[in-house]
Amino acid sequence: MALLEVRDLVVSYRVRSHNFAPKRTLYAVNGVSFEIGAGETLGLVGESGCGKSTLGKALVRLEKPAAGSIMMEGRELANLSGRALRRSRGDIQMIFQDPYGSLNPRLKIAESLDEVLARRHPGTAGERRARAEQLLTQVGLAPDALDRYPHQFSGGQRQRIGIARALAGDPKLIIADEPVSALDVSVQAAIVNLLMDIQRECGMAFLFIAHDLAVVEHISDRIMVMYLGRIVETAPAHELVSSPRHPYTRALLAAVPTLTPEGKSRLVLHGDVPSPIDPPPGCPFHPRCPHAGERCRTERPELSGANGHLCACFFPEK
Repeated sequence: MALLEVRDLVVSYRVRSHNFAPKRTLYAVNGVSFEIGAGETLGLVGESGCGKSTLGKALVRLEKPAAGSIMMEGRELANLSGRALRRSRGDIQMIFQDPYGSLNPRLKIAESLDEVLARRHPGTAGERRARAEQLLTQVGLAPDALDRYPHQFSGGQRQRIGIARALAGDPKLIIADEPVSALDVSVQAAIVNLLMDIQRECGMAFLFIAHDLAVVEHISDRIMVMYLGRIVETAPAHELVSSPRHPYTRALLAAVPTLTPEGKSRLVLHGDVPSPIDPPPGCPFHPRCPHAGERCRTERPELSGANGHLCACFFPEK
């Protein structure tokens, strides 16, 4: 049994495109299905606005799904509320993109960690303090950081505190939502390596969300590529990077800087991502795809393939 099994997940909003216009439905996540195994890291990539963060928030129920199923070890999470929802959040924790925004600036680090520890480890205050010190040591910070406030730390240090807060719940799955994109390049590698060390030590699974395919390949076992609320390709990490089949995946890979760009196949996308309020008919990628045919303009391809490499394209590259 998979640790997490998501089927046909939909997250939608009723919005207006401009003043006085009737409300329409925006599908931020539109029929997404996937699984994550125990101890696995699944990467999720795509351009800004494709629905990556919304999907991550839906899994921890910070966004309410409009339809679909979220099964955690056989337990349905999509329709939980109240106390049952609060209990379920212990198994799935989230690391946010903005480490400062995810910490209460009025609380010392000890208080922020104790909010989680008091729910998951209802022991004495001294026992919880000792556990908080262990967590800070685990993420590479000194225990005396507990008595300081978030503004007294650098961005990288605050992200380590955010990781410690996620670990305080003893989760089986961590959703890492662009955890390094707000950090200096010099700090990004240290945070990614820290997450990999934690996974080896603790054995939890990760959904690692980012727009940088190079970072995602480094940390992931498998990678999903998302476009306009849908998954368009998924494969083992090395296979997806070395043999991408969907033209959108190839364009994302072409945008990754390399030391030898002259030997790199370039696929340049034209135009902007279509509005999720008014998506194009057929394949959602066809207005920007250099290989689109008439069928692409009228029919939407489904994910298909073999040996774990699935692609939603009528004319995938082999």
